[in-house]
Amino acid sequence: MVNMQIFSELYRYREFLKTSIKKEFRGKYKKSFLGVFWSFLNPLFQLLIYALVFPFILKNNVDNYVIFLIVALMPWNFFNMTILQSAASIVTNGGIIKKVYFPREILPISTTTSNLLNFLITGIIVFVALLISGIGIGISIFVLPIIIIIQYVLQLGLAFIFSAITVYVRDVEYLLNVFMMLMFYLCPIVYSADMIPANFLPLFKLNPMFHIINYYRVILYDKQIPNMGNVFILFMICLLILILGYLIFQKCKKRFAEEL
Repeated sequence: MVNMQIFSELYRYREFLKTSIKKEFRGKYKKSFLGVFWSFLNPLFQLLIYALVFPFILKNNVDNYVIFLIVALMPWNFFNMTILQSAASIVTNGGIIKKVYFPREILPISTTTSNLLNFLITGIIVFVALLISGIGIGISIFVLPIIIIIQYVLQLGLAFIFSAITVYVRDVEYLLNVFMMLMFYLCPIVYSADMIPANFLPLFKLNPMFHIINYYRVILYDKQIPNMGNVFILFMICLLILILGYLIFQKCKKRFAEEL
């Protein structure tokens, strides 16, 4: 069973949690001349590269391909950065874990939340691009916060799992880099979901991020409201992953100080 005491502990250490989130967010741009502005520049440079390679060099004929790409690329970056950074969140804070007591859950929560803030900032690029391109914004935009919450829940669950396991098996941090490169091509980011051969589609659909990224595209690019029944099922699956991740973290955290 999930220990509900964690909520009271997190509330008691809320100032530490806030400080940790700020540290994670500002740490990305520490001693950087442009600071938070890199939140815009990094995805813009990445977008320009993909927008050049796929529609022109690889002859991709998707209408408004830059928009088609950006609405999927931004949530992928959010996912990718959260998973890679959270995996190292306990190990890199080994010093403070040995010296000070605080709810260890704060570390993966801080990493996931700081990346959420960064994602919301870069979201401005998406909305500007939608308006400039002429695609615009439809009523489906009201469903977008639900998808963002679902993605956050999924990532927090995975952050608990990978941050805990990495303490015991340091190779996980390096294996994740390879795995995330594979995951990039197993999600409908640079291609449409309907391009996947029918016999492989059930395998692709086992990946929650496949559905999440597809929903971003349905909402922002197609301007349609996704099947809310399916969205609810996805939320429940991600919630189960969060609960499982929390239970794994609880089991592992007892020996963090010893292993670090």
